[in-house]
Amino acid sequence: MQFHHHGYVSGDPRVQPAAGIGLDRPEELPDEMDVLIVGTGPAGMITAAQLAAYPDVHTRIIDRRPHRLEVGQADGIQARSVETFQAFGFAERLSCEAYHLTEMAFWKPDPQEPEKIVRTAQPIDDPQGVSEFPHLIVNQARILDYFAEAMEMAPSRMRPDYGVEFLDLTVEDSGEFPVSVRVRHTAGPREGEERTVRAKYVLGADGARSRVRGSIGRRLEGDQANHAWGVMDVLARSDFPDIRLKCAIQSDSGGSILLIPREGGHLFRMYVDLGEADQHGDVRSTTVEQVAEKANEILHPYSVDVRHVAWSSVYEVGHRLTDKFDDVDASGDESGGTDDGGGCPRVFIAGDACHTHSAKAGQGMNVSMQDGFNIGWKLGQVVSGVSSPDLLRTYSAERHTVAQNLIDFDREWSTLMAMKPEEFEDPSFLEDFYVKTAEFPAGFMTEYQPSPITGTADRQQLAEGFPIGKRFKSARAVRVCDTNPLHLGHQAEADGRWRIYAFADRPAAGQESALTRWAEWMAESPDSPVRRFTAAGQDLDALFDVKVIYQQRHTEFEVTDAPRIFLPEVGPYRLLQYEKVFGILEGEDIFDERGISRDGAVVVVRPDQYVAHVLPLTDTDALAAFFAQNMEPARG
Repeated sequence: MQFHHHGYVSGDPRVQPAAGIGLDRPEELPDEMDVLIVGTGPAGMITAAQLAAYPDVHTRIIDRRPHRLEVGQADGIQARSVETFQAFGFAERLSCEAYHLTEMAFWKPDPQEPEKIVRTAQPIDDPQGVSEFPHLIVNQARILDYFAEAMEMAPSRMRPDYGVEFLDLTVEDSGEFPVSVRVRHTAGPREGEERTVRAKYVLGADGARSRVRGSIGRRLEGDQANHAWGVMDVLARSDFPDIRLKCAIQSDSGGSILLIPREGGHLFRMYVDLGEADQHGDVRSTTVEQVAEKANEILHPYSVDVRHVAWSSVYEVGHRLTDKFDDVDASGDESGGTDDGGGCPRVFIAGDACHTHSAKAGQGMNVSMQDGFNIGWKLGQVVSGVSSPDLLRTYSAERHTVAQNLIDFDREWSTLMAMKPEEFEDPSFLEDFYVKTAEFPAGFMTEYQPSPITGTADRQQLAEGFPIGKRFKSARAVRVCDTNPLHLGHQAEADGRWRIYAFADRPAAGQESALTRWAEWMAESPDSPVRRFTAAGQDLDALFDVKVIYQQRHTEFEVTDAPRIFLPEVGPYRLLQYEKVFGILEGEDIFDERGISRDGAVVVVRPDQYVAHVLPLTDTDALAAFFAQNMEPARG
């Protein structure tokens, strides 16, 4: 974390100086705004937190509830999400309060006494070591609290507008604020009042019964629900030995339980198999006592005595998906034209509003947050004038594929969870499937296809460990200025900036090389993305965070040997930014660990942490052409 560059900071350094809309933010929901987000769930809140980093973008987020969520439905936090939280500045604090999931136990009928269950396997949670971040369990409400804190500490000083219900919207043909939204105040002094507000863009993150989705004519389509589950967070006494361990439990009767310990040392969640769902919805009337009774049948010879139920629900598994995640149809026409970026989307949906599935793969909240992270920076770039509205076309194309893959995976996993033990040809199939597919639920199988913001893999061999289209898999290097060994990826904040990592060729720092010629082009050429897109008066690293990683150890050169593109002047006092120069860590050479060519390479990473391109240091034309297709020249 860097601060003091605008002057001495004596308070909480996480609180950034107010700027833009944050200097005079209207207390109440105004009549006009740049972006309106509907719903304060995970998808909406991460989008708002990302947009809060853009002080010139007036964003509001509304929810019909009168206050913050107190009891969250989701609780599983996959490693990719924790990686994302790192960029928003709260991964470490959240990790301290969360339950850490390190192993999973599988219980099945005892072959000698089938009416009893026995432990049959206990694999580790991340057998491939796909991430340095843990798999956590924590209440969804706490995640939303952390995003709310990040929003309020950001330059735009954003806060949710609770007690405002979305009714419907229309998109008009022209005007600065073409989306007309009808809302109703559900709390406070204006309770019951209906009014119309206007926005440039709207995101519907308002759940499976999304009114925003209905307003743009999208529908959830897919499998009908045919299997019911009871879920409850409980405080209970039990003699089951793995009550504080994630478990998949299958009984001889065919019933099953997915048991998930919760944070705090006492609370745990049970997903209890209630069998085939009837066609009349009677399963919804199942009581918590009946769910607990069913759980005890499955756990035999063990028992669970439920003393307190913190939250419960009964639901039927269904897998549904919309055909697109915005208001533009397949022919490129939107529900209403605009005066700029005609044919580009104005209304988007995210999370449960566009994909629903079971909760047992632990993906709902995690994938929803990645929806929000994806659309958040794109809206920020477009509204602030950094990119054209065409950038927004990539959201639905990228995230629809991810959602379809999730539904395919969850359909297979939930089917396996509902099967009877004797239906498996291989008795260890369930636990083997869990281990074999660990990378998918961890959130690391997403791979975006070539687009204006994701290049082709023609030069992938220069950095084989950073696959284009997949998230930037961090590795450690030594920051030269203070000799700290750090994860390179952990230094990237959710501030809307692109990351450009220049991996040096063999000559040492200070010597003439491909790197020094590349660095000179970046700093001086009018074709350089830094020079072409950074506005006059902005810091040199305002849009692009450019770092260098040398092949030498930090003791073999001085930080001041690095070219000036890696030592930019920042803030009103024009202080040098020293933290962009790295050397290799002895015993953990990042060039070897990530397959980086010893001739050097340039790795471009998007603001949402996905690798956008890999290029040689010598091909500056390709780097210029890549950014020319997704960014607008600086105004003025």
